[in-house]
Amino acid sequence: MSSDDLQHNEHYQRATQSALTVLCESESAVVIAKPAWLLVHSSAWSGPRERTVMDLVREQLGEGLAPVHRLDRQTSGALVLARDGAAARAWQEALGREDSEKLYAALVRGCVKSAVTVDHALRDEDGVAKDARSRVEPVCTREGEARSSLVRVRIFTGRTHQVRRHCKHISHPVLGDSNYGKQPLNRWFREHFALERLALHALALTLVREDTGERLAVRCPVADDLAAVCERLYGSEWNSGL
Repeated sequence: MSSDDLQHNEHYQRATQSALTVLCESESAVVIAKPAWLLVHSSAWSGPRERTVMDLVREQLGEGLAPVHRLDRQTSGALVLARDGAAARAWQEALGREDSEKLYAALVRGCVKSAVTVDHALRDEDGVAKDARSRVEPVCTREGEARSSLVRVRIFTGRTHQVRRHCKHISHPVLGDSNYGKQPLNRWFREHFALERLALHALALTLVREDTGERLAVRCPVADDLAAVCERLYGSEWNSGL
């Protein structure tokens, strides 16, 4: 998204003006509900300077917090921030362990009939293949022209775009995914169901610091825009299975 696009994007403008929701706090961390359409922080390759989640954190919470992990621009949901560098490193270690719980909700193409474990290595930015494992479980499905599923995805590793790439690997790409999905289908869902972004939400986290035993357990309600799409696709009961 170019800087000119951002200036005219109503979703971005609304996100930069919204109050952040704090989901929980501990001695060394704060977990917020990240809005979609914002980068977590600027980087050398993200283009011209723009307002980020970390800008809003400094303005609204008055603390110099450090992000423990990242969520894609169009992904909403639970984001862990640490109160200092040492805490950030400790929470990153906790996040990387397989006994941590990292759950996502996603809308995907097609009907996912049953739960499936995806054990498929993914290449990182340097081209090195690394083990990656996810568990995809169906919550709701819909047949017909809007054939799709709401799924819950637990990731046991933390590779770049892991949910998106594993869903593509099992031929159920995340709706609205411009990198790994199908553009004609994405356009159809945008036109018929007002699905304006990547249909991915960081739903829940349970982490324990090994050095102190400090524990984070948090659940982030599905963002309003995705909730509205789920309501239209699956009726009022969609949220009960997440």
